[in-house]
Amino acid sequence: MTRIPLTALLLAACCSFAVQAAPAVPAARPQAKNILFFLGDGMGPTTITAARIFKAGEDGLLDFERLDRTARIKTYSADAQVTDSAPSMGAYMTGVKINNDVVSLKDARPVAPGKDANGNLSIDRCGAGNGSAPPTILELAKAAGKSVGAVTNTELTHATPAATFAHVCDRDMAYAIAQQVVPGGAGFNTRLGDGVDVLMGGGRNHFTSFDAKRNPKGRGDGRDLVAELERQGYFIAGTRADMASSRPGRKLLGLFSAEGHLDYAARRHPEQPTLAEMTAKAIELLSANPKGFFLMVEGGRIDHALHDTNARNAMRETVAFDEAVQTALARMRAIDPGLDNTLVVVTADHDHTMVMNGYPRRGNPVLDIVRGYADGEPARDADGKTYTTLVFGNGPNRPDLRLDVDSAQALAPDYRQEAGVKWSSESHGGGDVKLHAAGAGSAPFRGTIENTQVFTLMKAAFGL
Repeated sequence: MTRIPLTALLLAACCSFAVQAAPAVPAARPQAKNILFFLGDGMGPTTITAARIFKAGEDGLLDFERLDRTARIKTYSADAQVTDSAPSMGAYMTGVKINNDVVSLKDARPVAPGKDANGNLSIDRCGAGNGSAPPTILELAKAAGKSVGAVTNTELTHATPAATFAHVCDRDMAYAIAQQVVPGGAGFNTRLGDGVDVLMGGGRNHFTSFDAKRNPKGRGDGRDLVAELERQGYFIAGTRADMASSRPGRKLLGLFSAEGHLDYAARRHPEQPTLAEMTAKAIELLSANPKGFFLMVEGGRIDHALHDTNARNAMRETVAFDEAVQTALARMRAIDPGLDNTLVVVTADHDHTMVMNGYPRRGNPVLDIVRGYADGEPARDADGKTYTTLVFGNGPNRPDLRLDVDSAQALAPDYRQEAGVKWSSESHGGGDVKLHAAGAGSAPFRGTIENTQVFTLMKAAFGL
């Protein structure tokens, strides 16, 4: 009998085990033809929980919470533990940590704009060499031949939408931001090629020239960017009906407020479209491109309600945002049933200081005062006063002497929840936020990740 050396047997066993244990070669990362990026501005975890209870009860879910993948996102900026919207959105769009108040510029320092002769902050004082402009995912998508869009219920020049298509050293430079979307005009961002295909939001005054009576917050340089964009072939919409009549094959500029943001959902004027309606129209227009599209949709008024410590408006705005996501999912599944070619990402740029406190009984309205789970009676603090389930770490409603709060007060539309620290306007919070994703390229969205990594994963999903 032939003897086989022990070393050979051990080597054979080792190699055999190695072959058997070798992992399968992973399948190629799916590439998305389309990406829909939804951002609930200020929609931290507590806001999601409270809105879920407000809409569907403790055992319910918001529609976007049903998406396949979840992750936890770190939101700090380049220079602050607590970010503002500009650098956080810039991190999502460029993959770079950015300083507070700066819009999609690396290593730039914020410089507030100067006032023009009309008293408006329209003078660009960034100066040469103040930072560099990394490409945004919207710009990269445009360069790849895709259609691109930005939809918001804030001013179109506000920090979040601006970070997708503009680069400025200070988020307050709304007039400079506006001119970056006009192809061929002074200040145009040439990375946008022939222009952003769909733009919808508020703040028409930043696009139109100053008039002491009719447009006192208009542009001091005399330009009418709306007219310039119309000459470039854009369809111009000023109302919900205008928007509905737009058709694929033509770019769209929708400005649905003379100045400032769109209305809160709870008191929206009928001529203004809902966020869901704007989202549906954007998908209709952008999806006509066989190469695909990138669309950013912002529910920006969640943030504004939270700054005002008005939890009811924050709940309504979060539900309206959720409806926009659900509308988009329904539209995309009609086009791409399994989302095999579409990546959907839903997240927030930062948290707020709102928390749920006490031990309210199950089924108690989340906006109400706390009623005990044992007896249903109003709970009381150490001073014997009633209090609401939702309160804020800081904000305007901090009475010197706390009094009882009853249900009629707490459930009123204009009630401002109480705060621990007196501030004129509630601040952002520094906590992590949640991300939900589904579709092509969504598998890597998991664990606790930097907001900059979201850009990297979207870029990879696009195959760019």
